[in-house]
Amino acid sequence: MAEEHGRGQPRVSLKQRFLALSAIFAGSMVILGIYLFSLQILRGREYKQQARTVSQRSTPITAQRGEIYDTNRDVPLVLNIDSFAINVIPAEVGRNNLAPLFAKLAQLLSVPVSEIESRVPEKTWNLFQEIEVKSGVPFDVVARIAENLEDFRGVTWNNKPIRNYPQSGSISHIIGYIGDINSEELQVLFNKGYQPRTSVGKSGIEKQYDDLLRGTDGTKFRVVDVKEKSTGAVGEEPEDIAPIPGRSLILTIDRRIQILCERALGDRVGSVVVLRPATGEVLAMVSYPSFDPNLFTTPEGSSQFAKLTLDPSSPFLNRAIQSDYPPASTFKIVMTTAELDTQPLFPATKIVNCKGKFDAGDRFLDCHVHTGHGPLDLFGGLAQSCNVYFWTLGKELGVDRIVHYARDFGLGSLTGIDIPNETSGTVPSQEWKEKNKHARWVGGDTLNISIGQGDMEVTPLQEADMVAMVVNEGIIYKPHLLKAVVDPTTGETIRTVEPEILHQSPVPREVFRGVQEAMRGVITEGTPKEAITTKAVEIAGKTGTGEMGFKDRWHSWFCAYGPYKTDRPEERLVVVVSVEAVNKWEWWAPYATNLIFQGIFANQTLEEAVGTLKPWYREAIGRME
Repeated sequence: MAEEHGRGQPRVSLKQRFLALSAIFAGSMVILGIYLFSLQILRGREYKQQARTVSQRSTPITAQRGEIYDTNRDVPLVLNIDSFAINVIPAEVGRNNLAPLFAKLAQLLSVPVSEIESRVPEKTWNLFQEIEVKSGVPFDVVARIAENLEDFRGVTWNNKPIRNYPQSGSISHIIGYIGDINSEELQVLFNKGYQPRTSVGKSGIEKQYDDLLRGTDGTKFRVVDVKEKSTGAVGEEPEDIAPIPGRSLILTIDRRIQILCERALGDRVGSVVVLRPATGEVLAMVSYPSFDPNLFTTPEGSSQFAKLTLDPSSPFLNRAIQSDYPPASTFKIVMTTAELDTQPLFPATKIVNCKGKFDAGDRFLDCHVHTGHGPLDLFGGLAQSCNVYFWTLGKELGVDRIVHYARDFGLGSLTGIDIPNETSGTVPSQEWKEKNKHARWVGGDTLNISIGQGDMEVTPLQEADMVAMVVNEGIIYKPHLLKAVVDPTTGETIRTVEPEILHQSPVPREVFRGVQEAMRGVITEGTPKEAITTKAVEIAGKTGTGEMGFKDRWHSWFCAYGPYKTDRPEERLVVVVSVEAVNKWEWWAPYATNLIFQGIFANQTLEEAVGTLKPWYREAIGRME
């Protein structure tokens, strides 16, 4: 039966088997051919590009940072100097050779070995990637490396310009400085294309407009093998991408006026602001002491920076916008505006008889003239800066009205100037005192702020805006330092900064005209008439002597504008000088202002202004180069 069943099955011939195997083989070859066709023809470019991408490495080419000019656009305030960055490719050096190499580089670059070791940590020793160990290296150091390549295996270099600041001094607070990006900055700026070791603005204009100044880095390509070694192959990699230089910036600062103000202030701790009220342009901004940003590009840059940071005189502090002080009697400009705007409450013609003392209820307050000023109206009260008059006015107005007018002048608020870290100052109120001092407002607080003392604090730039509002009869333009953005290649102006209204007061224009008249009376009949002697321009202004906790020294203010009368508002300038109480008391602010107005409107240097004015100025100013 088994044989019968076996004979019943169809037999597969050898030929059939061969044909089946041939069909399978042919089918496989067709499939393989199609797959190879897809790999090489249809998707060949894609895979070839992927292979290129895997084997290519890119190195950034640092873009030239934009230059910065003053308003005259003739000589750069900041420019670039060619220098180099030194890099190490750890794996190319070899683990056993890294320590000797670090020692040689440290000696050549004048840096501690530990600094190089921190930049090339052990976790990177197997990488065939360039790691920057020092920037700001001059050409002669690079030449020495190039002449001794056998001793510096694995060391490369690339061009990395450094910033040079031909004019340091007080303008450094405006310009600022740059440095390598830190980890906190990188977290914020990484999505904007910033990379480790990128140079970034740290303060001033360099920081404020870093996105315009830094340009766009280029890229240099190279082909590597599986061990990240450069193969030296050419023709396969894409062409290098050239860097795009940063924009050039034109500032509102006038270099001549900046130097004049700096020298008029001298070596006194304080500041000077010169503002064009019709546009908000800042023509000068001086703060002393200052610093030299060129020190940070030297081999001792880190130690120099640390030394300045610990300096008790705070040279990095831009006192024009980052320090606030009691405005003292300059605040009487605000009080005068409030009185003229509320005439039925306290008429400007009302006479206050100053006998040298003011009854504050539980005690008597002394006027600065202990024998008294006698009978005074508003104009006499401001001219003589009589505390009794303004205590009387403040008591009538009340704290809420005083705070309202102070804030209307922009006090207690940021001006929005285009450099970082401005402070807002303080306008104290009943709510402010309860929140910040956990105490109730009392009558003595109202008397204090009536003469710009107590907890009220303003910056010199806010003082300049305060005067600008009087000059513009109710309008404050946003102060700014940037005037225009320029294409560095074509010289074409890309953007011009137009005046922007920061605040417009509801106070009638005629009220501000009355304040202007009162401020002019301060100069002709009041406290500073012996100090303001310039004939180059008519000035209106106000002095201020602030108590700063010293028994024999006070903070000296003078804020003024000129010309007092003009048919061309754009030629008017506001000048604010503040001299801190840490200096020897000499009431210098009005004298410095006198020199500044003389120099600006007579087109004179400081020496020429001194020669025109009283001869004792030379001794008061001190050394003059």
